[in-house]
Amino acid sequence: FCSVLFNQAADLVIQLSSTPKAKPDVSNFGTVFTDHMLTIEWSAAEGWQAPLIKPFGNLSLHPSISSLHYGVQLFEGLKAYRGDDGRLRLFRPMLNMNRMSNSAKRACLPAFDQSELLECIRRLVEVDQDWVPHSDSASLYIRPTFIGTEPTLGVKKPSHALLYVILCQAGPYFNNESLSLWADPKYTRAWKGGSGDCKMGGNYGCSLLAQYEAVDYGCQQVLWLYGEDHQITEAGTMNIFLHWINEDGEEELATPPLDGIILPGVTRQSILELTRNWGEFKVTERYLTMSQLCSALKQQRVIQLFGSGTACIICPIGRIVYQDEDIPPASTVLQRERQLPGLMVECGELEIGARQTPEFSH
Repeated sequence: FCSVLFNQAADLVIQLSSTPKAKPDVSNFGTVFTDHMLTIEWSAAEGWQAPLIKPFGNLSLHPSISSLHYGVQLFEGLKAYRGDDGRLRLFRPMLNMNRMSNSAKRACLPAFDQSELLECIRRLVEVDQDWVPHSDSASLYIRPTFIGTEPTLGVKKPSHALLYVILCQAGPYFNNESLSLWADPKYTRAWKGGSGDCKMGGNYGCSLLAQYEAVDYGCQQVLWLYGEDHQITEAGTMNIFLHWINEDGEEELATPPLDGIILPGVTRQSILELTRNWGEFKVTERYLTMSQLCSALKQQRVIQLFGSGTACIICPIGRIVYQDEDIPPASTVLQRERQLPGLMVECGELEIGARQTPEFSH
């Protein structure tokens, strides 16, 4: 690959829309998009071209491009929030840039300068800042996408690529409801040596059949299991946490380790850092199995089971269907109120008005 990273954000070209859309009330996730988008083209011959912010519109792509035929594609997801002071902030965006860089390497897409891309994204949000909701329960979702645009059916590293970013308003992903999960080893989300730790579109597209089967069992999402011992890996498109009294009688917050199967979620990392800083209970990254969970439920040692992710933030899990049985009955789960403090305040942020990316506090 050409080693030249894309031009400095100072070279960014901005073309404003002459027909801005009316801003609706916050709609369903991913359905209404803002007035502008960011595009940056790359070729092996010329490297990265100047970044461009332009009116939101369709892409013109050759029918044979590698992203359509071979899944040479990835994406990211982060959010911009409007604070009580009216200022806009991105939540830990450099973690997304780092994960996106790792995914690009796995997909054989070209390297990019993470800080420069983040500055371009900041400028895009600045242009469409009126779209950021004035709400505690809504935000502006940011979707960077990176695709191979090699115009050939040959299976190889693409010599052309496109990195683009679109924005949409986002309300509560699950309407603040506790989720029901279908746990069955019939389907596997990821495997060791695969790409489960990268944010590639194929990982999500291949999960749809299982999710629709979960609906047939009266559940909303899939609890993904792995291996003969039915290791718990992820919940739907979320990382999963078990807050419980463990086998040694200790209060513990546990989540599966990053072993190549688990997506390294930004919210996941933030929860681990915050709870370790509290020092109120044991916090571990370790393997958990359905046998351990079922045993803990029968012995009333489960405090809370929840998922985490950029879109859903933190979502409680209220019911699991496993081996044709509903678990847990509500009466067997310990109930305890706990509110996580503001993740944005404690984990670092990038203000939209700032011209330089600050170091992130932890």
